Amino acid sequence: MRFVLLGGGVFAVSLFVVQGQAGVPSSLPLPVLITVAAVAGLAAWRVRWSWWELAAVGAIGYVWLAMWPPLLVASYHAGLTLSRRSGIAAYLGGCLGVCGAAAAVGVYEGGLREMMTATLSNAALTALATMVLPLALGLWVRARREVLEAAGERAERLEHEQVMRAEQARGQERARIAREMHDVVAHRVSLIVLHAGALEVRAADEETVQAAALIGGIGREALGNLREILGVLRSPVREVRPPPTLGDLDRLLDQSRALGIAVTRHDEGEARSLEATVERTVYRVVQEALTNVHKHAGNVGTDVRIRYGPGELEVEVRNDAPEAPRDELTGAGWGLVGLRERVELLGGTLRTNVRDDGGFLVNARIPA
Repeated sequence: MRFVLLGGGVFAVSLFVVQGQAGVPSSLPLPVLITVAAVAGLAAWRVRWSWWELAAVGAIGYVWLAMWPPLLVASYHAGLTLSRRSGIAAYLGGCLGVCGAAAAVGVYEGGLREMMTATLSNAALTALATMVLPLALGLWVRARREVLEAAGERAERLEHEQVMRAEQARGQERARIAREMHDVVAHRVSLIVLHAGALEVRAADEETVQAAALIGGIGREALGNLREILGVLRSPVREVRPPPTLGDLDRLLDQSRALGIAVTRHDEGEARSLEATVERTVYRVVQEALTNVHKHAGNVGTDVRIRYGPGELEVEVRNDAPEAPRDELTGAGWGLVGLRERVELLGGTLRTNVRDDGGFLVNARIPA
């Protein structure tokens, strides 16, 4: 659109000049002047492809009719385009030649034309206003653009470097955490597995052998999960097994039953597949709740309820009161805090409280 406006403006001003209102009046008929001005406007419109066409039209128009608008626009675009000093010097030399030719034509025609183009002061002023200053303006605009582009590239490069440094720091921190987990947690779990295996071999009664085998199996599974986590920490692109979902819930309940807890599962509503993040969060809620039952209530009856609502999924784990007083669950550690963060990240709510009969309740509602 701006190029159309540029062409129309050059046409209008050129016609205004050659008719004598802002230049030397021409003796050519009006249709010829309109045609010449239209050619100048077309050349100005085509400057988006190449400015030399406009420069050629401007040179011819200035020598023939003292028509300066095309040459003014061409000089500006020459400043935007020419990058080498030799090119700029060549363009200025061409402008000087055009001024000399226009002065010669002015001397030949005489009168107002001679005064406008052949007088040294007027010719110098015209050349300065229509050729030199627009060229200098174009050079300044181009230099400013280059400075802004260089500043933008530098800012982008600094931002990229900052991201790379942050990623490097995260990688180093992941590696440190992985080392700590390997040296401390994995080592302790490995000892548990080894002692469970030794107990399984040396135990005399069948119940102890089964309990030791279950502890060893759970420990080996925990070691496998730890290795996957350590692999992710060391290399984020490493492929790991799919995270647990509701389909793995029965296996988790069977492990608790094998340890002596009477776990009962109740499903309410129409079961349906849900987003992986929702199912994984429900699995972790049940897992943490059963872990707390093991630690703080012992072998007591526990109910696990999964309710499929129209817009949410509710999971509830409630256990009976322990037979003997145990540690309060509220001081158990960071397990419930982590669960609350998991649930709230999905827009849900987590409620935990001691029941009137001494048992404990964990209830989570998650949008589904």
